[in-house]
Order: sequence, then structure tokens, then C-alpha cells
Amino acid sequence: MAMSRLTRTPKLTFVQAALGVAVAAAAIGGQPTAHAETVGSSTQKHAAVAADHPEAKVQAKAKISAAQVLALAKAQVGTSEDAAGGGTKFQKWYMNTPRALETVKRDGGSRREYLNAAWCSMFVSWVGAQTGARSMVGWDAYTVEHARWFAKNHRWGQAPKPGAVVFFSWSGSKSLDDIQHVGFVVKDNHNGTISTIEGNTGNGTVAQRVRPTSQVVGYGYPNYTG
Repeated sequence: MAMSRLTRTPKLTFVQAALGVAVAAAAIGGQPTAHAETVGSSTQKHAAVAADHPEAKVQAKAKISAAQVLALAKAQVGTSEDAAGGGTKFQKWYMNTPRALETVKRDGGSRREYLNAAWCSMFVSWVGAQTGARSMVGWDAYTVEHARWFAKNHRWGQAPKPGAVVFFSWSGSKSLDDIQHVGFVVKDNHNGTISTIEGNTGNGTVAQRVRPTSQVVGYGYPNYTG
């Protein structure tokens, strides 16, 4: 079953259920549904922590094209999660990155819980890292914070561009707090839809999709060359 965004859970919950997965999801009609989420006074503080990460200050250094990033993303199409909703190479990779230690400190839990957590943002992060574009694509397991990182760095907008990181809310909300899913834009179809490549979609696979732009919260723009 596909899962949408990684849902932040209070640290107390993780202490009480040491190996519990901090996500809850359902697939209805092939797309994730909204999750209940704990949002408190610490949200802005957490956003600042993620946005001020050193990766936020080196966006212009990598020289990677949108075509390179999309080629690697497309090569992953068909990769699927296991019966437990995880076990992908994207989750395994993220779990063992230094960034995982930072996001665990921010959100609570343990690194191992990423192994079966919602992985759409981990997929985007993996593609960025493997192509050498990590400093432009960002890396996070939580879609809302991933989007805020782009916004903090003035790389956020409403125009679909090839290679852009696209953030979705199935309700049509334009609030970053309501983001549920993320992927890469392949192209603007100029008919109210975009073609995308996404991880953790459908039945928990990497797949090419066509999405209505009415479900788009916004786009993050990596500083690609060419």
C-alpha cells in the first residue's frame, strides 16, 4: 500500500512505541489520502533548522542538468516497496545518511524507523544525492520541511519546469503545511496537467504519472545548469 508524506509524530509517542512507524496512510483510487498531523508551536523552529542546514547555502556549486536528474529518476521506475511498506534502497540509503540523524533530532524517533516510513521525499533526496545535485535538490524525509527548504532559499514558485521538485496536496490546498506528496516534474502538458516521476505512488512504486496542476501546492527549483 502506498503511503504519502512522512507524518511528524511527537517524541513521546516514539518513546512509548520504540519501533512503531510514524506514518499512517491509505490508498484510495491510487493516490494517498491526508494524514492527521501534529503541528504545534515548534513548527516554525523546525522549519528554520531545516532551512539553515549547510546544504541551503551551496545551491550554486553543483553543475548538474535537469536532464541528468530526470534520467536517473526514470531509471528507477518500477522499483517497489516490500509487503511491510518499505525496504527500498531509498529508505535504506536515507536511514544511513548524516541527514537522518538531523531529522530524527528534529522530528523524534530513530533512524531505523525510516526503513518503513513514507518514502516519496526520500526518493527525491536519493536521486539528488546520486546525481551530485544534493545541494540543489535538498534531502529530507518529511515533505513539508523539504518544501520549506526551497522556500527559505527563494527557490519556490508556481510554474512547472522540467526537473522541478513538485509538492502536492490532494485537497488542492496551497499551504505548505498541507503537503502530502512530492516528485519530479518531467514536463508541463499545457492542458492543466503535468507529467511526473514519483516514488511511493500507486501501490508503493516509482512510477510516471500525470497529475492535475490543481493538486500542486508549488514547485522547488534546483539551480540546474542547462
